[in-house]
Amino acid sequence: MSQDRVVAKLQALVRIATVSDRDPAQVDRAAFDDLLAELERQFPLLHDRLELTRVATHGLLFHWSGRAQERPVVLMGHLDVVPVDDTAPWRHPAFGGDIVDGELWGRGTLDDKGCVVGICEAVERLLEQDFTPAQDVWLSFGCDEEVSGGAARMAVEELERRGVRPWFVLDEGGAVAHGAFPGVKPPVAVIGVTEKGVTSLLLTAQGRGGHASTPARNGPTARIARAINRLEKAPFPSSLPAPTRELMTRLAPHAPVALRPLMGNAERLAPLLTRALVAAGPESAAMTRTTLAATTLSGSPALNVIASRATAGLNLRILVGDSVDGVIAHVRKTIRDKTIDIEVVEANEPSPLSPYDGDEAFDLLAATIAADFPDAVVSPYVMMAATDSRFFTGICERVYRFAPFRMSKAQREAIHSYDERIGVDDFVAGVDWYQHLIEGLDHRTEPA
Repeated sequence: MSQDRVVAKLQALVRIATVSDRDPAQVDRAAFDDLLAELERQFPLLHDRLELTRVATHGLLFHWSGRAQERPVVLMGHLDVVPVDDTAPWRHPAFGGDIVDGELWGRGTLDDKGCVVGICEAVERLLEQDFTPAQDVWLSFGCDEEVSGGAARMAVEELERRGVRPWFVLDEGGAVAHGAFPGVKPPVAVIGVTEKGVTSLLLTAQGRGGHASTPARNGPTARIARAINRLEKAPFPSSLPAPTRELMTRLAPHAPVALRPLMGNAERLAPLLTRALVAAGPESAAMTRTTLAATTLSGSPALNVIASRATAGLNLRILVGDSVDGVIAHVRKTIRDKTIDIEVVEANEPSPLSPYDGDEAFDLLAATIAADFPDAVVSPYVMMAATDSRFFTGICERVYRFAPFRMSKAQREAIHSYDERIGVDDFVAGVDWYQHLIEGLDHRTEPA
């Protein structure tokens, strides 16, 4: 199959700016209409032969009937993207879909139109061969993942209505990560077996306000600044969840000689290893604790006016083992200011832990990764970002997160930032991986 064909399909979708927004009135519905029309043009067999249910405004739920229905599989992705900061120094247009130096550039290439096109192209190829999967396959593409919208919940409700209990669910998440751990040369193919809970809080301080020429102490902006400073100095306690200990154990043979005893004995030396990960930088530190970031700030509308109301938005990623209630209690205790109101904007507990030790579904994913990416170390891990798949944990105990693309550290840092791009060859290899996964489904009735 022509490499140019599938790359052109991703380019076409990247060029459509399907930016989601928490305010539905701010969403460009025409862009989403254009995207769905483009999907149908690019994948005619998928739309012709699979049953399609529209979900929410622009979400899609496809049903591909297999030879058996007992162990259905759900493959997921999302059609929306985060906004582009016009002041960010993109080297190539964010919605240009340009190919430069072997990379396809643009918002959504990694998050998450690459996965959507990869899944759809794999299905389209197999339909061209009149292939029938061993088990029912569902494709769930949300339209508001980036704003924690309702499309994924509605897809779950539709599956429940039909009595579908997936054997496993696969969404975006982990990747074939290069340069993920200092001193570890092989890439690490990480499969998310749980994900942190996403909780957003709004801190609000109020006061009299007034003219900036006569400021009083401890006004709203000062109290908000003090609260943020106190939170920065009081990080959440660190720990090492079981998937992270397993990840360290699997990486140990590839680590620098001095670190191998520590990583190879992750179970016994967890406290010491936790401290080492915290010291290694923000990416590894986030694996060990609930994180808090002050993301939005607002105060006075004018430079010469003292704010009568100041706010700070906090985004927290809750590690498995912690809870929403515990996180809020930590924030309240740390800021030590009863005059600051704490509003819960969004609250999600960490996702349940999916099985990985000797589990048939996890082993299928791992074996497919090992076959297509033989240089990679395959391991479970705790995903630090949030996906639509968290809503599927109510109907499925095996929810995994893996995007079959090689990603450098710079590429991973570009997600939700500027210069997002994917290697052309890496994207094509990911399409192959999805095809191999579908071909590898082997229907067997689960043991009682």
